[in-house]
Amino acid sequence: MEINTNVSKDEVTLVLAGSMYVEDAAVLREKLISFVESGYKQFVIKLHGVDYIDSSGLGVLVAIQKKVLPKEGNVTLVGAKGVVKELFELTRLNKVFTMQP
Repeated sequence: MEINTNVSKDEVTLVLAGSMYVEDAAVLREKLISFVESGYKQFVIKLHGVDYIDSSGLGVLVAIQKKVLPKEGNVTLVGAKGVVKELFELTRLNKVFTMQP
């Protein structure tokens, strides 16, 4: 899986591509936690190029959301489509995250 990061003044944007399995989720988790520990609390994660996310990937996203919500932060997911979008709907995580087309 590819992870491209862009950091602006107060927001971190990640562009993901490929399939997210447990190994990829661990890498993503470390990246996101380092940003949270550096004080960032607004995250935009672009999923246009993601064709699969396993449960560990979902867990990482939920964990980061739980870390930033008390700090008045948010994780916004953009561009989920196909099986990835269906997964968020089936697990009702589309109610937990801000989701944009």
